Amino acid sequence: MVDLKGKYVAIIGDRDGIPGPAIEECLKDTGAIIGFSTTECFV
Repeated sequence: MVDLKGKYVAIIGDRDGIPGPAIEECLKDTGAIIGFSTTECFV
């Protein structure tokens, strides 16, 4: 298990997969600092 408490993370979600806000919700209780979050379309 990786300890993310106090660490900055960049989240890149996928429109057809897991969107950025869903990943943010999963990381909310880890203590990670969300530095950047987006949902992109990869074609």
